[in-house]
Amino acid sequence: MTETSDTRSADGAGGGAGREAPRSRLQRLMRYIPLVAPVLLWAVPCWVLLHTGQRWPLPVTVFGTGLFVLGLACMPFAMARGHGRRQQDRAAIVGDTLLGGIWVLFTWSVLLGVLLRLALTVAGVGDGQDRARIVTWAVLGVAAVLLAWGYAEARRVPRVRQLDVELPRLGAGLDGTRVVLITDTHYGPLDRARWSARVCETVNTLEADLVCHTGDIADGTAERRRAQAAPLGTVQATRARVYVTGNHEYYSEAQGWVDLMDELGWEPLRNRHLLLERGGDSLVVAGVDDVTAESSGLAGHRAHLAGALEGADSALPVLLLAHQPKFIDRAAAHGIDLQLSGHTHGGQIWPFHYLVRVDQPAVAGLSRHGARTLLYTSRGTGFWGPPFRVFAPSEITLLVLRAPQESAGV
Repeated sequence: MTETSDTRSADGAGGGAGREAPRSRLQRLMRYIPLVAPVLLWAVPCWVLLHTGQRWPLPVTVFGTGLFVLGLACMPFAMARGHGRRQQDRAAIVGDTLLGGIWVLFTWSVLLGVLLRLALTVAGVGDGQDRARIVTWAVLGVAAVLLAWGYAEARRVPRVRQLDVELPRLGAGLDGTRVVLITDTHYGPLDRARWSARVCETVNTLEADLVCHTGDIADGTAERRRAQAAPLGTVQATRARVYVTGNHEYYSEAQGWVDLMDELGWEPLRNRHLLLERGGDSLVVAGVDDVTAESSGLAGHRAHLAGALEGADSALPVLLLAHQPKFIDRAAAHGIDLQLSGHTHGGQIWPFHYLVRVDQPAVAGLSRHGARTLLYTSRGTGFWGPPFRVFAPSEITLLVLRAPQESAGV
Protein backbone atom coordinates (compact mmCIF):
# COMPACT_ATOMS: atom_id res chain seq x y z
CA MET A 1 0.00 0.00 0.00
CA THR A 2 1.46 3.36 -0.96
CA GLU A 3 1.32 6.36 1.33
CA THR A 4 -1.38 8.88 0.50
CA SER A 5 -0.67 12.55 0.20
CA ASP A 6 -1.64 14.82 3.04
CA THR A 7 -3.67 17.08 0.80
CA ARG A 8 -6.70 18.11 2.84
CA SER A 9 -10.32 18.53 1.91
CA ALA A 10 -11.32 22.03 0.96
CA ASP A 11 -14.17 22.49 3.39
CA GLY A 12 -14.76 26.16 2.95
CA ALA A 13 -18.05 27.18 1.49
CA GLY A 14 -18.16 28.73 -1.96
CA GLY A 15 -18.56 32.40 -2.72
CA GLY A 16 -21.72 34.32 -2.22
CA ALA A 17 -24.77 33.07 -3.99
CA GLY A 18 -25.31 34.67 -7.35
CA ARG A 19 -28.53 36.17 -8.44
CA GLU A 20 -31.14 33.72 -9.54
CA ALA A 21 -31.45 33.75 -13.31
CA PRO A 22 -34.84 34.79 -14.63
CA ARG A 23 -37.01 31.85 -15.44
CA SER A 24 -37.61 31.34 -19.10
CA ARG A 25 -40.91 30.21 -20.53
CA LEU A 26 -39.43 26.73 -21.03
CA GLN A 27 -38.40 26.54 -17.38
CA ARG A 28 -41.92 27.47 -16.33
CA LEU A 29 -43.34 24.77 -18.59
CA MET A 30 -40.93 22.22 -17.09
CA ARG A 31 -42.68 22.67 -13.75
CA TYR A 32 -45.76 20.97 -15.17
CA ILE A 33 -43.98 17.90 -16.57
CA PRO A 34 -44.32 15.90 -13.30
CA LEU A 35 -48.07 16.45 -13.54
CA VAL A 36 -48.50 15.73 -17.26
CA ALA A 37 -46.02 12.88 -17.71
CA PRO A 38 -47.81 10.26 -15.52
CA VAL A 39 -51.09 10.97 -17.31
CA LEU A 40 -49.48 10.44 -20.71
CA LEU A 41 -47.66 7.29 -19.55
CA TRP A 42 -50.93 5.65 -18.57
CA ALA A 43 -53.36 7.25 -21.03
CA VAL A 44 -51.46 6.43 -24.24
CA PRO A 45 -51.23 2.64 -23.69
CA CYS A 46 -54.83 2.59 -22.50
CA TRP A 47 -55.95 4.28 -25.71
CA VAL A 48 -53.77 2.17 -28.02
CA LEU A 49 -54.61 -1.19 -26.45
CA LEU A 50 -58.30 -0.71 -25.76
CA HIS A 51 -59.83 2.15 -27.71
CA THR A 52 -58.43 2.22 -31.26
CA GLY A 53 -60.83 -0.06 -33.06
CA GLN A 54 -60.46 -3.33 -31.17
CA ARG A 55 -64.15 -3.43 -30.27
CA TRP A 56 -63.50 -5.61 -27.24
CA PRO A 57 -66.53 -6.85 -25.28
CA LEU A 58 -67.73 -4.13 -22.92
CA PRO A 59 -66.58 -5.92 -19.70
CA VAL A 60 -63.05 -6.23 -21.15
CA THR A 61 -62.95 -2.54 -22.08
CA VAL A 62 -64.28 -1.41 -18.72
CA PHE A 63 -62.00 -3.70 -16.73
CA GLY A 64 -58.92 -2.79 -18.76
CA THR A 65 -59.61 0.93 -18.54
CA GLY A 66 -60.15 0.58 -14.80
CA LEU A 67 -56.73 -1.05 -14.41
CA PHE A 68 -55.04 1.87 -16.17
CA VAL A 69 -56.91 4.40 -14.05
CA LEU A 70 -55.98 2.48 -10.90
CA GLY A 71 -52.33 2.40 -11.98
CA LEU A 72 -52.35 6.15 -12.68
CA ALA A 73 -53.75 6.79 -9.21
CA CYS A 74 -51.50 4.37 -7.33
CA MET A 75 -48.11 5.01 -8.93
CA PRO A 76 -47.53 8.64 -7.80
CA PHE A 77 -49.00 7.86 -4.38
CA ALA A 78 -46.75 4.82 -3.87
CA MET A 79 -43.64 6.64 -5.09
CA ALA A 80 -44.35 9.61 -2.83
CA ARG A 81 -44.67 7.35 0.21
CA GLY A 82 -41.70 5.25 -0.85
CA HIS A 83 -39.24 8.01 -1.72
CA GLY A 84 -40.62 10.93 0.29
CA ARG A 85 -40.31 11.59 4.00
CA ARG A 86 -41.90 8.30 5.00
CA GLN A 87 -39.51 6.18 2.87
CA GLN A 88 -41.66 3.08 3.12
CA ASP A 89 -39.82 0.32 1.27
CA ARG A 90 -42.92 -1.65 0.26
CA ALA A 91 -44.51 1.45 -1.23
CA ALA A 92 -41.28 2.24 -3.08
CA ILE A 93 -41.18 -1.26 -4.58
CA VAL A 94 -44.77 -0.94 -5.80
CA GLY A 95 -44.31 2.55 -7.19
CA ASP A 96 -40.98 1.79 -8.86
CA THR A 97 -42.27 -1.42 -10.45
CA LEU A 98 -45.33 0.36 -11.80
CA LEU A 99 -43.11 3.12 -13.22
CA GLY A 100 -40.83 0.68 -15.00
CA GLY A 101 -43.70 -1.41 -16.29
CA ILE A 102 -45.70 1.50 -17.67
CA TRP A 103 -42.60 3.05 -19.28
CA VAL A 104 -42.03 -0.15 -21.27
CA LEU A 105 -45.72 -0.44 -22.13
CA PHE A 106 -45.86 3.22 -23.18
CA THR A 107 -42.75 2.89 -25.38
CA TRP A 108 -43.96 -0.14 -27.26
CA SER A 109 -47.55 1.08 -27.49
CA VAL A 110 -46.22 4.09 -29.38
CA LEU A 111 -43.77 2.14 -31.56
CA LEU A 112 -45.94 -0.85 -32.44
CA GLY A 113 -49.11 1.22 -32.36
CA VAL A 114 -47.74 3.16 -35.33
CA LEU A 115 -45.22 0.97 -37.13
CA LEU A 116 -46.91 -2.42 -36.84
CA ARG A 117 -50.33 -1.03 -37.68
CA LEU A 118 -48.83 0.69 -40.73
CA ALA A 119 -47.08 -2.52 -41.83
CA LEU A 120 -50.26 -4.56 -41.42
CA THR A 121 -52.22 -1.99 -43.42
CA VAL A 122 -49.68 -1.96 -46.25
CA ALA A 123 -49.65 -5.76 -46.26
CA GLY A 124 -53.45 -5.84 -46.37
CA VAL A 125 -53.74 -8.04 -43.29
CA GLY A 126 -57.30 -8.30 -41.98
CA ASP A 127 -59.71 -5.45 -41.39
CA GLY A 128 -59.37 -2.56 -38.96
CA GLN A 129 -60.47 -4.60 -35.96
CA ASP A 130 -58.08 -7.45 -36.76
CA ARG A 131 -55.15 -5.08 -37.10
CA ALA A 132 -56.02 -3.27 -33.87
CA ARG A 133 -56.18 -6.54 -31.94
CA ILE A 134 -52.91 -7.81 -33.45
CA VAL A 135 -51.24 -4.61 -32.29
CA THR A 136 -52.67 -5.03 -28.78
CA TRP A 137 -51.41 -8.59 -28.39
CA ALA A 138 -48.04 -7.71 -29.92
CA VAL A 139 -47.56 -4.82 -27.51
CA LEU A 140 -48.53 -6.92 -24.50
CA GLY A 141 -46.27 -9.77 -25.63
CA VAL A 142 -43.23 -7.58 -26.27
CA ALA A 143 -43.71 -5.73 -22.99
CA ALA A 144 -44.03 -8.97 -21.01
CA VAL A 145 -40.86 -10.43 -22.55
CA LEU A 146 -38.84 -7.23 -22.07
CA LEU A 147 -39.95 -6.81 -18.46
CA ALA A 148 -39.11 -10.42 -17.57
CA TRP A 149 -35.72 -10.14 -19.28
CA GLY A 150 -35.13 -6.65 -17.85
CA TYR A 151 -35.83 -7.88 -14.32
CA ALA A 152 -33.32 -10.71 -14.72
CA GLU A 153 -30.75 -8.25 -16.13
CA ALA A 154 -31.23 -5.87 -13.20
CA ARG A 155 -30.89 -8.55 -10.52
CA ARG A 156 -27.90 -10.48 -11.91
CA VAL A 157 -24.29 -9.85 -10.97
CA PRO A 158 -22.96 -7.48 -13.65
CA ARG A 159 -20.64 -8.76 -16.32
CA VAL A 160 -17.08 -7.45 -16.28
CA ARG A 161 -16.31 -4.97 -19.05
CA GLN A 162 -12.59 -4.66 -19.70
CA LEU A 163 -10.80 -2.09 -21.82
CA ASP A 164 -7.32 -0.64 -22.20
CA VAL A 165 -7.03 3.13 -21.81
CA GLU A 166 -3.87 4.82 -23.04
CA LEU A 167 -2.83 7.96 -21.17
CA PRO A 168 -0.07 9.87 -22.96
CA ARG A 169 1.39 11.23 -19.71
CA LEU A 170 1.37 7.89 -17.86
CA GLY A 171 4.86 6.73 -16.87
CA ALA A 172 6.15 3.33 -17.97
CA GLY A 173 6.23 2.10 -14.40
CA LEU A 174 2.44 2.44 -14.21
CA ASP A 175 1.76 0.67 -17.49
CA GLY A 176 -0.73 -2.12 -16.86
CA THR A 177 -2.22 -0.55 -13.72
CA ARG A 178 -5.58 -2.21 -13.11
CA VAL A 179 -8.41 0.11 -12.08
CA VAL A 180 -11.79 -1.41 -11.21
CA LEU A 181 -14.84 0.87 -11.28
CA ILE A 182 -18.13 0.14 -9.56
CA THR A 183 -20.80 2.79 -9.21
CA ASP A 184 -24.51 3.39 -8.67
CA THR A 185 -25.02 0.30 -6.54
CA HIS A 186 -28.21 1.90 -5.24
CA TYR A 187 -28.84 -0.43 -2.32
CA GLY A 188 -32.49 0.19 -1.56
CA PRO A 189 -35.98 -1.13 -0.87
CA LEU A 190 -35.22 -4.52 -2.45
CA ASP A 191 -32.73 -6.19 -0.11
CA ARG A 192 -29.63 -7.00 -2.16
CA ALA A 193 -27.15 -8.00 0.55
CA ARG A 194 -26.40 -11.32 -1.18
CA TRP A 195 -26.08 -9.57 -4.55
CA SER A 196 -23.72 -7.06 -2.96
CA ALA A 197 -21.51 -9.85 -1.61
CA ARG A 198 -21.37 -11.55 -5.02
CA VAL A 199 -20.45 -8.25 -6.71
CA CYS A 200 -17.58 -7.81 -4.26
CA GLU A 201 -16.44 -11.39 -4.85
CA THR A 202 -16.33 -10.68 -8.58
CA VAL A 203 -14.33 -7.49 -8.01
CA ASN A 204 -11.82 -9.48 -5.95
CA THR A 205 -11.14 -11.83 -8.87
CA LEU A 206 -9.88 -8.91 -10.97
CA GLU A 207 -6.66 -8.33 -9.00
CA ALA A 208 -7.11 -4.57 -8.98
CA ASP A 209 -4.46 -2.06 -8.01
CA LEU A 210 -7.14 0.56 -7.44
CA VAL A 211 -10.88 0.07 -6.84
CA CYS A 212 -13.16 3.09 -7.29
CA HIS A 213 -16.77 3.71 -6.32
CA THR A 214 -18.11 6.87 -7.92
CA GLY A 215 -21.18 7.35 -5.77
CA ASP A 216 -24.88 6.65 -5.42
CA ILE A 217 -24.16 3.83 -3.01
CA ALA A 218 -27.74 3.57 -1.83
CA ASP A 219 -31.19 5.05 -1.54
CA GLY A 220 -31.62 5.58 2.17
CA THR A 221 -29.36 6.42 5.07
CA ALA A 222 -26.17 4.56 5.90
CA GLU A 223 -27.77 3.25 9.07
CA ARG A 224 -30.74 1.88 7.13
CA ARG A 225 -28.73 0.26 4.29
CA ARG A 226 -25.68 -0.78 6.30
CA ALA A 227 -26.29 -4.53 5.85
CA GLN A 228 -26.40 -4.21 2.06
CA ALA A 229 -23.29 -2.00 1.95
CA ALA A 230 -21.27 -4.05 4.44
CA PRO A 231 -19.75 -6.40 1.80
CA LEU A 232 -17.92 -3.39 0.34
CA GLY A 233 -15.57 -3.82 3.28
CA THR A 234 -14.35 -7.11 1.76
CA VAL A 235 -13.19 -5.53 -1.51
CA GLN A 236 -9.47 -5.97 -2.09
CA ALA A 237 -6.97 -3.73 -3.91
CA THR A 238 -3.18 -3.74 -3.87
CA ARG A 239 -2.96 0.07 -3.62
CA ALA A 240 -6.20 1.73 -2.53
CA ARG A 241 -9.99 1.75 -2.47
CA VAL A 242 -11.42 5.20 -3.13
CA TYR A 243 -14.92 6.69 -3.09
CA VAL A 244 -16.71 9.92 -3.97
CA THR A 245 -20.27 10.97 -3.23
CA GLY A 246 -23.10 10.84 -5.74
CA ASN A 247 -26.27 12.91 -5.84
CA HIS A 248 -28.30 10.24 -4.03
CA GLU A 249 -26.08 10.47 -0.96
CA TYR A 250 -27.33 14.04 -0.62
CA TYR A 251 -30.91 12.79 -0.39
CA SER A 252 -29.93 10.55 2.54
CA GLU A 253 -27.51 12.14 5.00
CA ALA A 254 -24.35 12.14 2.88
CA GLN A 255 -21.94 12.50 5.77
CA GLY A 256 -23.22 9.22 7.16
CA TRP A 257 -22.18 7.49 3.93
CA VAL A 258 -18.77 9.17 3.96
CA ASP A 259 -18.26 7.96 7.53
CA LEU A 260 -19.43 4.42 6.76
CA MET A 261 -17.17 4.07 3.72
CA ASP A 262 -14.26 5.27 5.84
CA GLU A 263 -15.22 2.67 8.45
CA LEU A 264 -15.27 -0.04 5.75
CA GLY A 265 -11.73 0.85 4.75
CA TRP A 266 -12.41 3.02 1.71
CA GLU A 267 -10.69 6.37 1.21
CA PRO A 268 -13.33 9.10 0.74
CA LEU A 269 -11.80 11.53 -1.74
CA ARG A 270 -13.70 14.61 -0.68
CA ASN A 271 -12.00 17.27 -2.78
CA ARG A 272 -8.58 15.75 -2.14
CA HIS A 273 -6.14 13.36 -3.75
CA LEU A 274 -3.71 10.56 -3.08
CA LEU A 275 -0.72 9.28 -5.03
CA LEU A 276 -0.57 5.86 -6.62
CA GLU A 277 3.09 4.94 -7.10
CA ARG A 278 4.60 2.02 -8.97
CA GLY A 279 7.83 1.38 -10.80
CA GLY A 280 9.19 4.80 -9.96
CA ASP A 281 6.22 6.63 -11.52
CA SER A 282 3.24 8.33 -9.89
CA LEU A 283 -0.43 8.86 -10.71
CA VAL A 284 -2.57 11.46 -8.95
CA VAL A 285 -5.91 9.94 -7.96
CA ALA A 286 -8.29 12.78 -7.11
CA GLY A 287 -11.95 13.00 -6.23
CA VAL A 288 -14.63 15.65 -5.84
CA ASP A 289 -18.01 15.76 -4.14
CA ASP A 290 -21.01 15.53 -6.46
CA VAL A 291 -22.07 18.72 -8.22
CA THR A 292 -25.30 18.75 -6.16
CA ALA A 293 -23.37 18.79 -2.87
CA GLU A 294 -23.28 22.54 -2.32
CA SER A 295 -27.05 22.94 -2.74
CA SER A 296 -27.57 20.23 -0.10
CA GLY A 297 -26.73 22.71 2.66
CA LEU A 298 -24.24 20.34 4.33
CA ALA A 299 -21.27 22.28 5.65
CA GLY A 300 -18.09 21.67 3.69
CA HIS A 301 -19.74 19.64 0.92
CA ARG A 302 -19.18 20.97 -2.60
CA ALA A 303 -17.39 20.02 -5.81
CA HIS A 304 -14.02 21.77 -5.58
CA LEU A 305 -11.54 20.54 -8.19
CA ALA A 306 -8.85 23.10 -7.37
CA GLY A 307 -8.91 21.89 -3.77
CA ALA A 308 -8.70 18.27 -4.90
CA LEU A 309 -5.53 19.03 -6.87
CA GLU A 310 -3.93 21.36 -4.34
CA GLY A 311 -0.33 20.33 -3.75
CA ALA A 312 -0.22 17.86 -6.64
CA ASP A 313 2.64 18.04 -9.13
CA SER A 314 1.12 19.48 -12.31
CA ALA A 315 3.47 17.32 -14.41
CA LEU A 316 1.87 14.10 -13.13
CA PRO A 317 -1.10 12.42 -14.87
CA VAL A 318 -4.42 12.74 -13.03
CA LEU A 319 -7.22 10.21 -12.63
CA LEU A 320 -10.34 12.02 -11.37
CA LEU A 321 -13.43 10.52 -9.76
CA ALA A 322 -16.57 12.63 -10.30
CA HIS A 323 -20.04 11.12 -10.07
CA GLN A 324 -21.68 12.95 -12.98
CA PRO A 325 -20.24 13.00 -16.51
CA LYS A 326 -21.13 16.67 -16.89
CA PHE A 327 -18.26 17.55 -14.57
CA ILE A 328 -16.04 16.84 -17.57
CA ASP A 329 -16.06 20.49 -18.68
CA ARG A 330 -14.28 21.50 -15.49
CA ALA A 331 -12.00 18.47 -15.68
CA ALA A 332 -10.94 19.30 -19.24
CA ALA A 333 -10.29 22.91 -18.30
CA HIS A 334 -7.88 21.67 -15.61
CA GLY A 335 -6.12 19.26 -17.99
CA ILE A 336 -7.32 16.07 -16.24
CA ASP A 337 -6.14 12.94 -18.06
CA LEU A 338 -9.03 10.58 -17.23
CA GLN A 339 -12.34 11.14 -15.45
CA LEU A 340 -14.37 8.19 -14.16
CA SER A 341 -18.12 8.72 -13.72
CA GLY A 342 -21.42 6.91 -13.39
CA HIS A 343 -24.87 8.44 -12.76
CA THR A 344 -26.45 7.73 -16.17
CA HIS A 345 -27.11 3.97 -15.78
CA GLY A 346 -26.74 3.91 -19.56
CA GLY A 347 -30.38 4.99 -19.61
CA GLN A 348 -31.40 1.82 -17.69
CA ILE A 349 -34.62 1.24 -19.65
CA TRP A 350 -34.52 1.94 -23.37
CA PRO A 351 -35.10 4.52 -24.81
CA PHE A 352 -34.65 6.65 -21.68
CA HIS A 353 -31.01 7.26 -22.64
CA TYR A 354 -32.20 9.91 -25.13
CA LEU A 355 -33.53 11.95 -22.20
CA VAL A 356 -30.35 11.35 -20.18
CA ARG A 357 -28.33 12.68 -23.11
CA VAL A 358 -30.11 16.04 -22.78
CA ASP A 359 -28.55 16.50 -19.33
CA GLN A 360 -25.21 14.70 -19.70
CA PRO A 361 -22.43 14.86 -22.33
CA ALA A 362 -22.06 11.07 -22.40
CA VAL A 363 -24.29 8.13 -21.49
CA ALA A 364 -21.85 5.20 -21.52
CA GLY A 365 -18.34 4.24 -22.56
CA LEU A 366 -15.13 6.09 -23.33
CA SER A 367 -15.17 9.55 -24.90
CA ARG A 368 -12.68 12.34 -25.52
CA HIS A 369 -13.19 15.92 -24.38
CA GLY A 370 -10.67 18.52 -25.41
CA ALA A 371 -7.08 17.87 -26.38
CA ARG A 372 -6.13 15.66 -23.45
CA THR A 373 -9.07 14.59 -21.32
CA LEU A 374 -10.79 11.22 -21.54
CA LEU A 375 -14.08 10.38 -19.83
CA TYR A 376 -15.27 6.89 -18.99
CA THR A 377 -18.96 6.70 -18.10
CA SER A 378 -20.12 3.46 -16.50
CA ARG A 379 -23.63 2.14 -17.06
CA GLY A 380 -23.67 1.42 -13.34
CA THR A 381 -23.41 -1.69 -11.22
CA GLY A 382 -26.93 -1.70 -9.76
CA PHE A 383 -30.20 -0.01 -10.69
CA TRP A 384 -32.29 2.83 -9.38
CA GLY A 385 -36.02 2.56 -8.79
CA PRO A 386 -37.65 0.26 -11.36
CA PRO A 387 -36.03 -3.19 -11.00
CA PHE A 388 -35.47 -3.48 -14.75
CA ARG A 389 -32.62 -2.97 -17.20
CA VAL A 390 -33.63 -3.03 -20.86
CA PHE A 391 -30.88 -2.70 -23.49
CA ALA A 392 -28.66 -1.05 -20.87
CA PRO A 393 -26.76 -3.85 -19.09
CA SER A 394 -25.07 -3.18 -15.77
CA GLU A 395 -21.31 -3.48 -15.51
CA ILE A 396 -18.25 -3.87 -13.35
CA THR A 397 -15.51 -2.09 -15.27
CA LEU A 398 -11.85 -3.06 -15.45
CA LEU A 399 -9.73 -0.32 -16.99
CA VAL A 400 -6.14 -1.25 -17.70
CA LEU A 401 -4.08 1.94 -17.90
CA ARG A 402 -1.49 1.97 -20.66
CA ALA A 403 1.53 4.20 -21.13
CA PRO A 404 2.45 5.27 -24.68
CA GLN A 405 4.22 2.44 -26.48
CA GLU A 406 7.48 4.27 -26.70
CA SER A 407 7.36 5.03 -22.95
CA ALA A 408 6.44 1.45 -22.10
CA GLY A 409 9.35 0.19 -24.14
CA VAL A 410 7.14 -1.76 -26.50
